[in-house]
Amino acid sequence: MLNGKTAFVTGGTGAVGRAIVCSLAAAGASVGFSYRSHGDKAREIENQLADSPGAVKGYELDVLDARGAREVCKAFESELGPIDILINNAGISQVMPFALIEEQDWDSVMDVNVKGMFLTTKAFLRGMIARKSGNIINMGSLAGSRVLEVPVHYATSKSAVIGFTLSLAGELARYNIRVNAVAPGMLDGGVGMNVPEKQRREYCNYCTQGRPGRPEEAAALVTFLASDASSYINAQVINVDGGI
Repeated sequence: MLNGKTAFVTGGTGAVGRAIVCSLAAAGASVGFSYRSHGDKAREIENQLADSPGAVKGYELDVLDARGAREVCKAFESELGPIDILINNAGISQVMPFALIEEQDWDSVMDVNVKGMFLTTKAFLRGMIARKSGNIINMGSLAGSRVLEVPVHYATSKSAVIGFTLSLAGELARYNIRVNAVAPGMLDGGVGMNVPEKQRREYCNYCTQGRPGRPEEAAALVTFLASDASSYINAQVINVDGGI
């Protein structure tokens, strides 16, 4: 499905990021992924996927480091080849009510989830534009478009992912670059690990599938969107929520 393609995934050592890296690699892509502090997990992923059809390599990167992002892009394209697919997956959350959110908390979540996406995209986009080819997939959340009991700053940041996706898709269409977003509901793993048990039960009660999703299920959709099989899908935000 992705033989001969290259992909870069931010936040590749988390539950969702790792599932995406594994899914893309299984589909035949050469995959680079970023990590900020979990070098041991990055090496573990590299070893796990050593026999994949394409190369798999981790790159240390703070997504808020613009210069670092440019350097990682240069290293990636030198080692794995020109970038075909960018997955903006890195993100954080904090479980706290609005009244307890301080300015620093707000800035931290918005910086990683929104500014980090902007800086990484800016770094990798230059090559896509030059080649008039590319595919960008942003990881959003159901919290960005539905009334859910989630932290306000997290929901706000994921709403921004939607605006970023739609606007960028319109601007980049002339360069044959597609931009879509995947918006998972509650997943076992990632930020879903911090959801209180009461909210997990309530979600499952309203979910037609009656359970949280798995990171691999979100990763499967990302891999489809990364492939040519989805060539007529652009400027879309696709929910993976079990039917809420």
